[in-house]
Amino acid sequence: MSYLHTPEGYKPLLDLQQTELGIARIKDFIQANLSAELRLRRVTAPLFLLQGRGLNDDLTGVERAVSFPIKDMDGLRAEVVHSLAKWKRVTLADYQIEPGYGIYTDMNAIRADEELGNLHSLYVDQWDWERVILPEERNVEFLKDIVRRIYATLLRTEYLVSETFPVIRPSLPPEITFIHAEELYQLYPQLSSKEREYEIAQKHKAVFIMGIGCPLSNGQKHDGRAPDYDDWTTPGPDGLPGLNGDIILWNDVLQLPIEISSMGIRVDKDTLLRQLKFCGQEERLTMYFHRRLTEGSLPLSVGGGIGQSRLCMHFLRKAHIGEIQASIWPEEMRSACCECGIPLI
Repeated sequence: MSYLHTPEGYKPLLDLQQTELGIARIKDFIQANLSAELRLRRVTAPLFLLQGRGLNDDLTGVERAVSFPIKDMDGLRAEVVHSLAKWKRVTLADYQIEPGYGIYTDMNAIRADEELGNLHSLYVDQWDWERVILPEERNVEFLKDIVRRIYATLLRTEYLVSETFPVIRPSLPPEITFIHAEELYQLYPQLSSKEREYEIAQKHKAVFIMGIGCPLSNGQKHDGRAPDYDDWTTPGPDGLPGLNGDIILWNDVLQLPIEISSMGIRVDKDTLLRQLKFCGQEERLTMYFHRRLTEGSLPLSVGGGIGQSRLCMHFLRKAHIGEIQASIWPEEMRSACCECGIPLI
């Protein structure tokens, strides 16, 4: 079911030509800065992968991948990627990337099960990145350091946008706030997970919520995660589980939190076995990716995705992701956007 949030009195600060210029500058700037900050080299990404090899991501585990038969391969099916968390890790191994270095790619995907709205589209574009790490770096402090480096790139990008378009003023705080999903639950036990995100993002403007995927003390997850890429069970120094999380920014236009990155330290062999067993999905161990991981031919890594259209939407002060990217929208949404002065591409 689609959902549209229409900010009262909304008027775009930039016209269509300025918007296109802003999109180009943001994308070029972030790629260069993210590459330098995390020591990443660009690689070419696939749009689709062979079905059944375990390389495509399952996201929360319920989304259906768009698939099709391949005529010249005896009807084998391919599926359009959701994201590339597992593919990137295989690529790190195949390219023999050293610890402390990594890769990034300009990923395009189709997510047919998205509930369309201001922040969700059928078309997904993101920077997917992955970096090789050492065993001693599989900890919360290392994760926080990577998050701070990414956030520093966001701060520089916001300044660039303000210099290019003075009508847009910076709004990000100088530092990002870290909080575990369990700590957030204890702060607002009467609220849903999305309502808790609203409260913490409104208060701090930029937050990293850790431990996404593991059940909280109320027995529920803050949000879903597949069992075979992020590590959401390894405990930190405080005993709270999870070496992953989401970067969430407060969006002044929509007066809502906006998730711009899902990332984390990836599973090692022991964590993979533990999380597959926890989810009752141990049959995945026969798949190509999972076999390579358990036999030790894949490096330890940290990685994630950063939404391109969402970031452009946030920095250019847009009310709808359809002002940034060309996609398909329900006719009633297009009509409502037109009435509210939201120009969809």
